[in-house]
Amino acid sequence: MASTNFIDYVKIFCRSGAGGKGSAHLHRDKMTAKGGPDGGDGGRGGHVILKGNRNYWTLIHLKYQRHVFAGDGEGGSEARCSGADGEDKIIDVPLGTVARDAETGEMICEITEDNSEEVLVKGGRGGLGNWNFKSATNQTPRYAQPGEPRVERTVILELKVLADVGLVGFPNAGKSTLLSVVSAAKPEIANYPFTTLVPNLGIVTYRDNQSFVMADIPGIIEGAHLGKGLGIRFLRHIERNSVLLFMIPVDSPDIHQEYKILLNELKEYNPELLDKKRVLAITKCDCADTELMTEMESDLPDIPYVFISSVTGEGITALKDELWKALNN
Repeated sequence: MASTNFIDYVKIFCRSGAGGKGSAHLHRDKMTAKGGPDGGDGGRGGHVILKGNRNYWTLIHLKYQRHVFAGDGEGGSEARCSGADGEDKIIDVPLGTVARDAETGEMICEITEDNSEEVLVKGGRGGLGNWNFKSATNQTPRYAQPGEPRVERTVILELKVLADVGLVGFPNAGKSTLLSVVSAAKPEIANYPFTTLVPNLGIVTYRDNQSFVMADIPGIIEGAHLGKGLGIRFLRHIERNSVLLFMIPVDSPDIHQEYKILLNELKEYNPELLDKKRVLAITKCDCADTELMTEMESDLPDIPYVFISSVTGEGITALKDELWKALNN
């Protein structure tokens, strides 16, 4: 996904349709002088509906469509004919989209399955026609209900990328390089911090034609939860990952300390992230010898770890095995 095309946050103004008014018609024809009330009901106003679509990966199609209006219901007519319902407006969104009320911040719904639908704003109910009100003591009601009015609501849509494995690390830890090696994704790779400015997804092939999805998010630095670097804007994308893969270069001054810093940033953002399974990848091992790596093993965090090199391919198969084990245990 090109950086200019990745949109993960939009605010839209939604308005449902008004319900049609009921009819107060009284039946008359050449054979019937006083046929009584036969006014039909008004149609329902259109809903604004959020629908999951697995073919979308971003909210860019909503970037310039900030107003969504559903159709009004039609009024009832004679012979107890009900008015047509207003046209629903369906907003297709990628899986992992969360909708919140812009004024209160309350979560309205979340879309995680293909073709699942949630009503963002309900259309107004149609009014009842006068035939609903006839009775033994009120045989000729000359009134009907009006339809319910439109409902307006400003909604914030946030995309949280759905992936099995999320890559967590400081800038230049080798996350994008790993993703390009284990999948067909082509993230930007360069020797400077914050090369990755938007999340990238890749499908990692595994044994027996199996696969899992890996997500690379922009690098985290100490103080990200306070707004440093790229801040916490992209941390929402790892909230849905099943496994977090921490990536720290082998030439890091203190691997254990860097791991603690990364873990603390996740904790400050959302303590629930600490409940996820974790795997550690020591990257760029083509720059270290076997003796050095053996010495480092005594001071590594107490989680499954693998020494890898995306350049030579060392440890990549072992890493896939470790990730698959974490995903399925």
